[in-house]
Amino acid sequence: MFSKRTNWQLAPNRLTWAVEELLAAGVPLLDLTASNPTRVGLEYDAETILGALGSANPTLAAKGAARMGHPVLDYDPQAKGLLGAREAVAEYYRADHHRSESGVDVDAERIVLTTSTSEGYSFVFRLLCNAGDELLVPKPSYPLFEFLADLQDVKLAPYPLIYDHGWQMDFHSLERTAAERTRGVVVVHPNNPTGSYVKEREREQLNAFCRERGLAVVVDEVFLDYGMNCAQENTGSLQRLGRDDSARKMQLHESFAGNNEVLTFTLSGLSKIAALPQMKVAWVVTSGPEKVVREAMARLEVIADTYLSMNAPVQWAVPILLEQRKSIQRQLLERVRANLSELDRQLAGQKACERLEVEGGWYAVLRVPVTRSDEELAIELVREKHVLVHPGHFYDFAGDGYLVVSLIGEEREFGEGMGRVLETFGP
Repeated sequence: MFSKRTNWQLAPNRLTWAVEELLAAGVPLLDLTASNPTRVGLEYDAETILGALGSANPTLAAKGAARMGHPVLDYDPQAKGLLGAREAVAEYYRADHHRSESGVDVDAERIVLTTSTSEGYSFVFRLLCNAGDELLVPKPSYPLFEFLADLQDVKLAPYPLIYDHGWQMDFHSLERTAAERTRGVVVVHPNNPTGSYVKEREREQLNAFCRERGLAVVVDEVFLDYGMNCAQENTGSLQRLGRDDSARKMQLHESFAGNNEVLTFTLSGLSKIAALPQMKVAWVVTSGPEKVVREAMARLEVIADTYLSMNAPVQWAVPILLEQRKSIQRQLLERVRANLSELDRQLAGQKACERLEVEGGWYAVLRVPVTRSDEELAIELVREKHVLVHPGHFYDFAGDGYLVVSLIGEEREFGEGMGRVLETFGP
């Protein structure tokens, strides 16, 4: 009765069963996998956020206001999203962020608004691939691509990120993996969970690789603003952490939204940028050679017009919601750095485990002794230590010996939870 594309393993896994058994018994669990920023004790400007959903820029909204009395009540089906919202997104890229000294010049006409990056991926996958075509995806990475690809009848071919005093793309494997039906390369900048950015040298190699084969680049940048070595003031400007230019350049992680060497689709949204996943605002920025970008945008606009998934109130609110990132990112960066510092402090007191290098994002990867599978270790930590962590296989690590922990949880809970995890391995 059902399609093969939804033939997933739907039964709860053993780790989920272990967590549910513990919670059913009323035992408190320290959750070191927190990914929902709205539930980790951050301070939101609720009045401004809620007010934004009922307001609109009077100049931009004049046409709708004249007809309906309030622009939010007017139906203005712009396939790419309301122009005012897209201009706010373009300004986000142009602003003097840590991504570059002058920002990235993005044309609002090359932005398509979506309700989520998942929807953005589905648009791009549909644009690039016929049924059975292939995309190259990083490994390890967040386990989202498999489900999205299944739903779009697209095949995935993983290419490894290798660790050698830091994470890097394995271009030899990338070249061996590319095939006749390959249509593009997916990169996550920075990667989740490794926290590794695509370096400038890698970007150049990636562009050359894709240009030679006629492939597109699909870039997930939801964690772009959360670099460990870059701090933002309320204005969003770069705080100088080094004295010389070379040190400063090391802190810049430029967006792919300005990548014009090959056809590039850059995805991001408010879920991470402003820690507002419930607002359901994301976007796709298209860049590259002019001719192919024009054709891509014409087709994307038809795809977006077919769904028209964005709702009016949140589109009108986008400029204000984007402004909220300045306060929330400061809080999150402080939280992430504090928890990372606590993790390093605890790791210094033992010899069995180590933290892999992390450059950005919300997560840390621990390398631990391989005495059982990562899944069995995570289940043991739930049942005996009452702590939840992600086993490495959840992110498709090549072997056992890896745990992934979130760095955005409340500091007391994080410190106590990590203490319980590390005591499992002795001093």
